[in-house]
Amino acid sequence: MEMAWLEDFGALIRAGNFSRAASARCVTQPAFSRRIRALEEWLGVELVDRSTHQMALTPAGKRFAMIAETVLRDIEHGRREVQEIAGTSASTVKILVTHALALNFFPQWLAKLQAMTDTEIPIQLTADNMGASEQIMLNGKAHFCLCYFYPGAASVLDGAGFQSLSLGADALVPVSAPREKEQAPLHPLTDDAGRVGGAVHLLAYGAESGMGRIVSAMFEKNAIPVSFTPVFTSHTLVLARMAKDGKGLAWLPLSIIADDLATGSLVRAGDARWDIPVDVRLYRPRARQSQSAEAFWKLAAA
Repeated sequence: MEMAWLEDFGALIRAGNFSRAASARCVTQPAFSRRIRALEEWLGVELVDRSTHQMALTPAGKRFAMIAETVLRDIEHGRREVQEIAGTSASTVKILVTHALALNFFPQWLAKLQAMTDTEIPIQLTADNMGASEQIMLNGKAHFCLCYFYPGAASVLDGAGFQSLSLGADALVPVSAPREKEQAPLHPLTDDAGRVGGAVHLLAYGAESGMGRIVSAMFEKNAIPVSFTPVFTSHTLVLARMAKDGKGLAWLPLSIIADDLATGSLVRAGDARWDIPVDVRLYRPRARQSQSAEAFWKLAAA
């Protein structure tokens, strides 16, 4: 059995069809298909249901997908750990942070951790969206992922292969620029009489954004009777700028916009019933990681 077959199988799951997966693996589709067949022959089971037009995994394929991800992740972690032991790799802790937490929360939290130890913590920080961060963690290319958690928008990192720490609470608050010369929202969720309804210009998060998942989950859970018209899509910091420019309404982290609410450059577009409570969590694989990563986890847990 070749490890490349496991990587091929992972690419097939992520791509959703043989053509895109073959392209991602830089091989022809016939060659890619032969490699998946070789993996199936080695296992003695069919992983892919070829009786359907769309790519679908068999029950055995679904189970093996979890096993393959774990094996690849453990191999990558093991490679880094032995390099660290042998002194061929710096003991850098690799942390993924979603955009919303990279600006304010992470620097303050890291400063608190570093104040708890006399040992310098070498950190490699990568700020990205939730979808990309999940994939990097599944591939074993990072030690930790710092992101928001909301019960209705579970992540693959909430699966059996990972564990997490709760580091604090935040809330996504619907905000808008104020109307000229008054503190009423330019893009309100309710009218002056408090009635819900009408069309609202929405500053939205992208499909790969964890924040977008959270807002969508809140919509589905509460069946909000408001018609939203998406007028702009980006990540948190850009949406905050667009909201202050009066372009629409956005659900933004209170930790980021608290000063803007205090100065009046942003105002609430609805009362507290529209807020979305979220948890700040640090995720890691359950398997043992490098010595430096384990020391960092122990410090975070303390």
